[in-house]
Amino acid sequence: MPPADAAARFHHLLETAVAGGSLLKLTLGKPRPAASDPTLRNVFVRPVALRAGPRLAFVFRHATRDVTQNLAPAEALAAIAGLLERDFYDAHLFTPLFTAQFEQRPDGTARLRQKQCDAAPPAPPAGNDRVKHRLFAPDAPWLRALGVTNAQGQPREGMAHKLRQIEKFAELLRALLDEAGLDSGDEQAAPLRIADMGAGKGYLTFALAALLGPRARITGVERRGDLVELANRVSAECSFSGHLNFVEGSIPTPEAGRDDALAGLDVLIALHACDTATDDALAAGHAAGARLLVVSPCCQKELRPQLTAPPVLADALRHGIFQERQAEFVTDALRAQLLECAGYRSKVFEFVSTEHTAKNLLIAAHRPRATSGPLLEAPLARARAFATFYGIRHHRLARHLGIEL
Repeated sequence: MPPADAAARFHHLLETAVAGGSLLKLTLGKPRPAASDPTLRNVFVRPVALRAGPRLAFVFRHATRDVTQNLAPAEALAAIAGLLERDFYDAHLFTPLFTAQFEQRPDGTARLRQKQCDAAPPAPPAGNDRVKHRLFAPDAPWLRALGVTNAQGQPREGMAHKLRQIEKFAELLRALLDEAGLDSGDEQAAPLRIADMGAGKGYLTFALAALLGPRARITGVERRGDLVELANRVSAECSFSGHLNFVEGSIPTPEAGRDDALAGLDVLIALHACDTATDDALAAGHAAGARLLVVSPCCQKELRPQLTAPPVLADALRHGIFQERQAEFVTDALRAQLLECAGYRSKVFEFVSTEHTAKNLLIAAHRPRATSGPLLEAPLARARAFATFYGIRHHRLARHLGIEL
């Protein structure tokens, strides 16, 4: 018989999920005032399959860094119990069949709320030989309406790469939202505000709407009116209109003033915004208080005329292709550094394989709180030293952020 009190019932559910292989993820939040480490903000736990056997992967989210650790199941369960006793008030448990929220109060009381899932979420990774689990069905009406797949769920001619790109993007965004602590999975929480700047036909915007459902209010901003009309029609036909809409417009700049599409923003996305439009998007998201910025840069031209080759590189950089690649590297590396000056944690990685697109770099940056603070001195010094090394005197994102290089 399951135990009676809330804490024991929660740990019983967790132990059963781990033992039965049904754990999707666990999040710990709401730090206690007397926590053993005051810099610890959240802990995220997921199952992983390693050569040594099944493990639980922990991500310890601190104010200025992340720490990862893989623990055997028994050790992991003991660690979770200790964290809930010492450091955190709340825990959210996710399985394919139910979610459970364990809430403790300062007075020592606690409650456990459990909710059955209407449809089973995708199962967690189990190893290299696992069956592929999709985030959404390939015969979904929106994929058919946008011309990606046919009625049988098969990619239309020339769209196989696009389908893989959509799936990869949704997978990455789910992980980034989880890392940033923005998607608790709680249907009762206030919906996330997401803006996709330069949404185009809306492939990836629809993927986000399908992934998050009513947990998000998503606005696609696109300057071509015919694409806006098409996307809004598909949104209505596929029953997304309550939480997904498209508006005609361009990526705003901070100088242009307030944009209603960015009001109360949580997440800003801009994929393949050309040259300095990427900087405008990052600055607009920052100004709107977005806690997560996700951009895929394109056509990095602004810095190329400014680049002064260090003597040791001068001979190599007489070749145009190397100049182009260095300009891309310097532009995006400096963008990541400038975001860190503004209080974000940034990382840069490949979005999709180069077989799908040569422009496959993704810059993701998140910050713990939506409110802006003063520029951070240590990252600022590093960014200025980097700019000086390459002879960079001005940069659009630096100007938007009020940073003198």
